[in-house]
Amino acid sequence: MNETIKLMRNHRSVRQFDPEKDVNDTQVETIIKASMAAPNWINGQQVSVIEVREPERKSALAKAAGNQKWIEEAPVFLVFCMDFYRAKLAAERNGNRFRIVENIESIIVGSTDVGIALGSAVIAAESMELGIVPIGGIRRNPQAFVEILNLPEYVYPISGLVIGYPKTIPDQKPRLPLKATHHKEQYDAKVQVEIIHQYDDIISSYMTERTGGQDSSNWSSKVAHFYDSGFEQYEKNASPTIKNQGFRYEG
Repeated sequence: MNETIKLMRNHRSVRQFDPEKDVNDTQVETIIKASMAAPNWINGQQVSVIEVREPERKSALAKAAGNQKWIEEAPVFLVFCMDFYRAKLAAERNGNRFRIVENIESIIVGSTDVGIALGSAVIAAESMELGIVPIGGIRRNPQAFVEILNLPEYVYPISGLVIGYPKTIPDQKPRLPLKATHHKEQYDAKVQVEIIHQYDDIISSYMTERTGGQDSSNWSSKVAHFYDSGFEQYEKNASPTIKNQGFRYEG
């Protein structure tokens, strides 16, 4: 196993950061360059990253993301946006209609490109022994991010990434068995129920140990609750803000 694979398989989400250690500009630039070198659709480069360090701005964004204090406590917060503003300028420059934002494909493309770029940034940061945690909570109140970060039309915040030197590193959370997620030739639906039962026991034991017995919840209960009522803020705010930013897809 090479060092890159070891690094990727050793990932932890870090939420406690050393206040005495900063992340310098060269490190952030290196992370962004690695992120932007990642593959993207048609070389359209539909991603922009906003670097936030200013304490008051981080505090406002932390509140908008659901009071996630690690956004404030870490030295750097990166906001990854799907960005079709440059594509709009390209359309104007060449006298073409700008039709992509009228189709759901724009959201799929932009979100996929952000995911690839974010994953590359995670690997780059962890290779420097930095700790990270992605922040999907920015979509709880995306309009606040649009306003605070002065995002133009056709730019929408998809995910954040907190970066800093770890103060503590948590135990690694077990993942689903590969049999559930790696299919050969065709999707195997028959194995899923049994695997979920087994995985629930694994996660329950992990949570019990991690919290000293205060939380013994399992994987399926958390996922089921969130996709029932836990995503109400996202449901309420994400789609209207996307459309306010100029994405006019139907459905």
